[in-house]
This record gives sequence, structure tokens and C-alpha cells, in this order.
Amino acid sequence: VQLVESGGGLVQAGGSLRLSCAASGRTFSSYAMGWFRQAPGKEREFVAAISRSGISTLYADSVKGRFTISRDNAKNTVYLQMNSLKAEDTALYYCAAGRVFGAKAPYDYWGQGTQVTVSS
Repeated sequence: VQLVESGGGLVQAGGSLRLSCAASGRTFSSYAMGWFRQAPGKEREFVAAISRSGISTLYADSVKGRFTISRDNAKNTVYLQMNSLKAEDTALYYCAAGRVFGAKAPYDYWGQGTQVTVSS
């Protein structure tokens, strides 16, 4: 599975962005999907995850109520809608695919990342 993120950019605090992650292959619906982020000088952290069917979702406390993860299995794409962005959301955002749904589940495939920068 190859993953390609897009949609990052520079936005003012309080603004919104929608990230997309397009997956190759015909087995996209077999994978749980996750979004992670890594800020300079910090470890990579979990942001959100969605089950294979899209019925179940998980969020980090820091983004709960502001970010929404969704997927379109017909388009082999997972999305991360980010609202009310804060300066501390600035990071390189990665999508990942794995066989197990969860925040700490092992993810087998990773994208290259898309940069999100929030100016205060």
C-alpha cells in the first residue's frame, strides 16, 4: 500500500484545513487508517484513527472536538478535517495504514507527510 498525503499549508490560528491521504491498491478497505503528527524536536504522536468500515473513530484528547477523521473506501482516501487550528497544531502530518484499529496499534504503511503550519 502506498500512501500520499495532501492538503497541508499555512493557515492562521482559528482557521481550517482538510488533509487527504490517497492510497494505492485495491485493499484499502482492509486497513484501519490513522493520522499522526510530528512537530520539530518532538516525538511523533497519534492524532486520530478510523476503523476499516469507518464506523469507529478515535481521537487524541488534544484534537477532540476540533478534528474529524473520515474515509471514502470507494475513493481509497482518508481525510482529516481540522477546524479551530492552534499554533500547537503545527507539525508534519502523516497518514498510516494498519490491520488493527487503535491509537497504539502497529501501523504497517506510512506516507511521506504533509506540513501544516498555523500562525498565531
